[in-house]
Amino acid sequence: MTIQEIKNRFGIIGSSPTLDRAIDIAAQVASTDLSVLITGESGSGKEVFPQIIHTLGVRKHGPYIAVNCGAIPEGTIDSELFGHEKGSFTGAHEARKGYFEVANGGTIFLDEVAEMPMATQARLLRVLESGEFIKVGSSKVLKTDVRVVAATNVQIQQAIEKNKFREDLYYRLNTVPIMVPPLRERKQDIFLLMRKFAADFAAKYRMPVIKLTADAEQILINYYWQGNVRQLKNITEQISVIERNREIDGETLKKYLPDLAATNSNFPMVLRGEQSGGDFSERDLLYKVLFDMKRDLAELKKLVVNIIQREGDLPDTFTGENERYLQQIYSEINPLGNETSIIQTMPKNGGQAPVQQSINLPVEESLSLEDREIELINKALDKSKGKRKNAAKELGISERTLYRKINEYNIKK
Repeated sequence: MTIQEIKNRFGIIGSSPTLDRAIDIAAQVASTDLSVLITGESGSGKEVFPQIIHTLGVRKHGPYIAVNCGAIPEGTIDSELFGHEKGSFTGAHEARKGYFEVANGGTIFLDEVAEMPMATQARLLRVLESGEFIKVGSSKVLKTDVRVVAATNVQIQQAIEKNKFREDLYYRLNTVPIMVPPLRERKQDIFLLMRKFAADFAAKYRMPVIKLTADAEQILINYYWQGNVRQLKNITEQISVIERNREIDGETLKKYLPDLAATNSNFPMVLRGEQSGGDFSERDLLYKVLFDMKRDLAELKKLVVNIIQREGDLPDTFTGENERYLQQIYSEINPLGNETSIIQTMPKNGGQAPVQQSINLPVEESLSLEDREIELINKALDKSKGKRKNAAKELGISERTLYRKINEYNIKK
């Protein structure tokens, strides 16, 4: 079955190369019994991949059970997963089969697996290694033949460092990793998804389909989409139900986008601050905003100098209040202290012979995000004396991401 046929069968919309790669891995691993760990941000669509793996695999005729580990209270999760005997705890009026027993011969999908308590993780590790488990309140060892697919939106490596997730369980689950890309990395798919959702809600609520103006489309594509596909779907439904005018312009769309409604900014994550453990995507946004601000301030400085020159109010030498005022402008424009001295020729008061005066202007730095990433990686490697594990920790990214970046930029350290 081709990738496009899989998309049609499971209702997947998009043509992003990273999405196609994730689908291809799921299709290839389906015919095996290997454990799979699906990672990706909340709302990115991770739940469809276990269905692909189960449906295209040899266990397609067996049961398929999806379990949200984060939604089950810690006191009952062992009972839910492995079952319990009658009288094993208060309220256990009869024996009960757990999901691993019910799913025998099929597939079990453990969503939000990183929310699982440590004691339950030990039980799960035993199931993965030997297929054995014990019901709560029992001493009898039972066997099960289950394909395990897990998913999480948590940085597992950080959870391991904080002793919140077992490292041996991680490597057992992560036999085959699948990374689901966030919506902001699938810009070409955003408008396609929005149109599909708009058509679905128009049919559901029996009303005309909403359409976006050109400026609204631009805002839609450039927005950060913290909630990914789920957020896009919810916002499309809100607009479809609430707005009487079916042509949605940029100002109307902004009312439904968090942060844009209050700040009119296309970079909401910058206002929240960088989250701990974030990858380069959030830093890229922050750097872009900072350097855009620096560029705007440089333009403002040039405008001020031009006005002073035109008015002829600049004295022969920069002394006193004039010097302090202009130096203040320069320091605000160039907080990093990167300056160069240039000579500007300006008329003396009364339009007499010109006088040369030295002015410090900021050096325009490269605005390339790639250059900034290379600089940060080199600094981190220097600081950690070439130890990549420590460098990755310093940068707040995984070792895998660091290795990828080093190879991508051909960094020799």
